[in-house]
This record gives sequence, structure tokens and C-alpha cells, in this order.
Amino acid sequence: MELDLNVLRPQERASLQLRLLYEQEGFRKYHMGRFEEYGLYQENRRFLSSEQVITFTDLDGRLLALKPDVTLSIAKNAQVGPGGCGRYYYQENVYRPSQESHTFREISQMGLECIGAVDDAAAAQVVSLALRSLALTGRDFVLEISHMGFVTGLFDAVGAQEAVRPRLLTCIRDKNVHELRKAAEAAGLSRQGTDALCRLGTLAGPWQEVLAAAEVLALNAAMGAALEELRGLCRALEDQGQTDHWKLDFSLVNDMEYYNGLVLQGYLAGAPRAVLRGGQYDPLAEQFRPGARAIGFALYLDELDRLSDAAAEPAGLVMLNVALPKGRLGDKVYDLLAGVGYGCPENYADTRKLVVENRKAGIRYFLVKPSDVAIYVEHGAADIGIVGKDILAESGADVYELLDTGLGRCRMCVAGPKDFTEDQSRALRVATKFGNIAKRYYAAQGRDIDIIQLNGSIELAPILGLSDVIVDIVETGTTLRENDLKVLTEFMPISARFIANRASYQFKHQEIEALLGRLKEVTEA
Repeated sequence: MELDLNVLRPQERASLQLRLLYEQEGFRKYHMGRFEEYGLYQENRRFLSSEQVITFTDLDGRLLALKPDVTLSIAKNAQVGPGGCGRYYYQENVYRPSQESHTFREISQMGLECIGAVDDAAAAQVVSLALRSLALTGRDFVLEISHMGFVTGLFDAVGAQEAVRPRLLTCIRDKNVHELRKAAEAAGLSRQGTDALCRLGTLAGPWQEVLAAAEVLALNAAMGAALEELRGLCRALEDQGQTDHWKLDFSLVNDMEYYNGLVLQGYLAGAPRAVLRGGQYDPLAEQFRPGARAIGFALYLDELDRLSDAAAEPAGLVMLNVALPKGRLGDKVYDLLAGVGYGCPENYADTRKLVVENRKAGIRYFLVKPSDVAIYVEHGAADIGIVGKDILAESGADVYELLDTGLGRCRMCVAGPKDFTEDQSRALRVATKFGNIAKRYYAAQGRDIDIIQLNGSIELAPILGLSDVIVDIVETGTTLRENDLKVLTEFMPISARFIANRASYQFKHQEIEALLGRLKEVTEA
């Protein structure tokens, strides 16, 4: 009896096909128990995506953990002889905290690892298998490739101090050039160094073009070595006939303590976020085997069962789905876009419809609450959106922040009574509707606070003694003055930002960049 793979769920079908692929390529199955001694994660927590781990004590009194990571266990336990290269694949569940549900999620992964004497051929094999793994899903896909050695080499060349590098990396990863420039200037980098960092976000596309442009930025030996390694990898992929569905993108960066070389990230059409992540992690391998190298990736099988099967557009038609905030900001943005060719025949202000479109212009607007824009974009319901920086920072949405439109400028402030004097002997009571922003701001100062979450009339809290201070948006300050309050600290500029879903940016790159270019023309004029 022949097995019909079509009766299986996408996750089940993929796991069978991937297992066959990996074994044919010489990888052997690695199976680990559900639990691991907590000490392993405690000693190597800098290599974990989160320090939050589910722990318990077993019947012998040992402190165990539900595994939050597979790679760490393989790196520790893999049996690799001197000069050898261990090749392993796995299918395991890991347990990690979820920002969305505020609890732990069980995540199904399938991936592979090469550990030991990993040479260029082994690295090319892993990248090739990442491409073939994505292809087995039957969906259109894109694999991004980058190299952390080039980025860290640039940091060294421009004199970026260790303390500012995480912030710079975040801006690079989000393609957030406007805040990257501000952060670099605040860190005291030269104009030339700042310009070089800002160019990283533009280094994306076909490998010959990207490497040619990157050569200009290669300011030291480390950067040159990274480019040579990438050049060799790209040629190896082309020699194997793998010429499509991948590109270089130097804005793909990750934790510098974990990854030190190649970095991979894969997207599938219909998935709102990356479904494959990996790269070269020699620092972790060296924790257990001095001089060892390692590279691998994980495919998130859960995402395959969530793939969207939205109705296909007619051939040749690509529609950009835009989350537009209701209200004055949305009206301003719509007027700007309509003025550069992205208007709709039907005026959304005169209809009760929540969706209006212009198929000829390839544009579709969703009218949503301002606080929901980032959610629609992050989860892929919308490709792009316009959202206030306050809402974006509060939500922590994982999106590209491509442009500061300059619209709706105001600032996030700490405000309080005119005669306010802070009592450092107790926790500061802070009233706000921006709880996450307030927590991050005061955590950076090491200040203990009690958050009082409010949804309106924030200024009333210190007047009635409900709080000591407030954290809120201030535009003109009139409301504060009329209530005998004043700005104590101004710590975040606010304006409307143009954001994009990370996966949509891969598959609708030309359309998004065309709209972004026109929007820049009118906002920067």
C-alpha cells in the first residue's frame, strides 16, 4: 500500500520529507530526552534566546529543565573525534516564552547541525540544505544570507563601543536607518562611520551586486575575509544549480555572542515571519571543544500548519495591503499617498467599509484602530502600515521600520507636579497607558517602580495622589500647564513611522520600495 502524503498535515508531511533528505546527505538522527539539567542552561545562558526556562526538581533532587534549545545539547553531547565533523539532524520540541501569550509555548523544530572541523564545503552543504528544505514545502520561498564577521568588523573599523553595539544592531536589523543614524551620532561616531553603518541596510539583493558594493565598505581584514567567504559560498551554490530564491542582505544580523559567521533566515509565502533560522556559532561549539566550529539551522514546523491560503490575485497583479489608522493621522497619510498615485475611486471617509482598494494601482487599505496597526502588520494581515512610534515601541512588534514620516510629531515624557521631588527610598508610582515603555525607561536607570495602568485622563493620577508621576505623550504641554503639572524628563521623540511585515518585504519588495520612494518624496520635500 502506497502512502499518500497529501493526507498528512503540512508539518507531518514536511518532517518525513526532510528526514529522508537529511539522511541521504549523510546526517544521522540525534535524539535527546525532554529534560536537561538546568545547570547547562545556567552556565550558557548568554547563548539562549531567553533566560526564562521551565524548571522542576526530579525525584532524586536534581534541578531539571524542559529544554528551551536543542543546539546547546547537541554541542555538549555530540561525539566528534579529533579532526572529524559530526553531522546531525533532529526533530524536537522546545519550550520558550511567548511575548504574545505571556506564557510558554511548545515549539516543534526540525533542523541540522555540523560540529567539529567544519570547512567551507560543509558550510555550503548546510546552506544548500536550507534552500532544499524550504523548497520541499512546495511554497515560494526566499533565503537571506549574511555574515556577522562583516558587521562586527565594521563596528571595529568605525570605533563603535561594546555598550552601543546592541542598539546599533537592533536598528540595522529593523532597517531603521533614521534611528541608526541618531544612535551612531549619539555614540560619537564620525560622519563617515555613521554613513557606513547606514549603508548596511541598502546592501541587499543579487550576490554579485551586493558584494561589489560591500567591497567599498571593507575597511579591515575581518570584513575582507567575510566577503571572501560569502563569495566562495555563492559560487558553490551556483555550481550546484541553486541560482534562485536566495539573496544577500547585510541587514540580517543577530546576537554577536552567538553567531560569528554566516547567518541564515528563510521565509515562505503565506507565513508572516521567518520559518527558518540559523548560522555559524563557533563560540558555543568552543565552550565544549576548543577550536571547534559549528553551523546549522532550525525549521519551525509549527509555522507550516499556519500557512495562509489567501485567495490568489490574478496573474501579474500584486496588491499591497496597507493598515491605515483611523483618524487625523490616517487621513493625512491617505491624502499623501493619493497624491502620488495610490488613491482609491471610493473615498473611504464617505463609506462605512473597512476595506477600500484600487486594483489598478495595486493598493488596498484596511481601516483599523491606531493601536492595532502594528499587530496587523506583524502578523501579516497587512503588508505595510503607518503607526505612531509610541504604539510601535509599546507593542514591541517585530517589523521593519523603514521611514520616519515626520507626521504627528510629539514626545514621550515623564511629567509630574511642579513642586515634585523624587523620594529615592521607595518605589516610584508611575501612571501610564504605556506600561512597557515606562518599564524599559526606568529599568535602564535601575529604578524600582510600581506601574498604575490607565487608559485615559492620565494627568489626573498625580493630581489625586494616585501616582507620583506619569509617562505620557506631550505635544504642546497645554494640558499639563493647566493642571499645574510640568515635564520632568523628555526621553523619546514620537512621530508616524512607515513599517513593513518582514515576510511581505521579501515577496513584495519592489512594490513596497516603489511606494516608499514616493512617500519619501512628499514627506522629505
